[in-house]
Amino acid sequence: MAKMKALICRECGKEYPTKAIHVCELCFGPLEVKYNYEEIKQNISRKKIESGPHSMWRYIDLLPVEGAPSVGPHAGFTPMVRAKNLGAFLGLDELYIKNDTVNHPTLSFKDRVVAVALTRARELGFETVACASTGNLANSVAAHAAAAGMRCYVFIPGDLEAAKVLGNLIYKPNVVEVEGNYDDVNRLCSEIAGEHKWAFVNINIRPYYAEGSKTLAFETVEQLGWRAPDQVVIPMASGSLLTKIKKGLQEMETLGLIGKVKTKINGAQAEGCSPISTAFKEGRDFFRPVKPKTIAKSLAIGNPADGYYALKATAETGGAMDMVSDEEVVEGIKLLAQTEGIFAETAGGVTIGVLQKLVKQGIIKKGDVTVAYITGNGLKTQEAVIDAVGRPVRIQPSLVNFEKTFKMGKNGGADA
Repeated sequence: MAKMKALICRECGKEYPTKAIHVCELCFGPLEVKYNYEEIKQNISRKKIESGPHSMWRYIDLLPVEGAPSVGPHAGFTPMVRAKNLGAFLGLDELYIKNDTVNHPTLSFKDRVVAVALTRARELGFETVACASTGNLANSVAAHAAAAGMRCYVFIPGDLEAAKVLGNLIYKPNVVEVEGNYDDVNRLCSEIAGEHKWAFVNINIRPYYAEGSKTLAFETVEQLGWRAPDQVVIPMASGSLLTKIKKGLQEMETLGLIGKVKTKINGAQAEGCSPISTAFKEGRDFFRPVKPKTIAKSLAIGNPADGYYALKATAETGGAMDMVSDEEVVEGIKLLAQTEGIFAETAGGVTIGVLQKLVKQGIIKKGDVTVAYITGNGLKTQEAVIDAVGRPVRIQPSLVNFEKTFKMGKNGGADA
């Protein structure tokens, strides 16, 4: 029996075959993969997972592909860093950073979802792949398509960071800059997907693509010694990542790989694009779309597709949501770098900034086992911090000048 039973509507429950479709024809609700957990339970174990590849594909039994992975064999299984310095600064005894700044090959968590999406697209017979993106997804689709020998189109907003634009062009896909924000890009791509038989990873392949995010939850559990954390803090753009980390934790429990999950799911957004967090703080179970205006461009989705489900996931687990200003985003990036040596992009600054707020509010407590998800590398968003880190100290090439500049004492240390 196949591990994938069907695609199922998240609203009305109607089931569909596991093809390239993403919207229910009855109620227009989103589709997601329905698994045969009884079948999976017979084939999966901690020992089997631990003996698997050193990548996200060690969890292939819980991913929506029929055969062996054909794209992205090295994605995932990134470090779980015990953040003692940052934890001490914030007053947390057990703080961990799930560090996807070093993910393969494009230094963001999107390498996980794209590896799944393109593997499944190949199984469904597609030769051309495409996406609408705020940056990281486009980089990952372009890189994986190049390695897989697939035709590729990536659609991006016209104001994207220079490093992310370069991160597309280097792989030589068809890069299309759209005059507008991500929501404008996404609307255009939905129209194109209706006319051309391409695999749009976050449109018609979205039910499979989104499942790749669960691997962050699986790795968290395994790297914590087969236990679920007490608290997680997750950046939100569409809201999909948050919902899938919750789903991944629940699947670990369902399959008997860990005990009962009591993790509180916390969401983080930037003030300039915080429709989900704003709704949560105002006590609403629905969000109002906004026009993004923030340096955290990778999170700048004003009409988030999974916003409703993210609100529901956080409420169900007793978690919280909050948002930070652009200035706090920069401070969060600097704080993580200066305490743990991890240079995160702006989304990481959002996560750390909201983590700090939740600790100050008493929502995350000193003894909680807490995991903060850092989803992209700071080299992609250098413009955000370049004016906030100062300049090098410039000296003449002489020992006297060096010691004078740094006020070096006789013991070899700086007096200042």
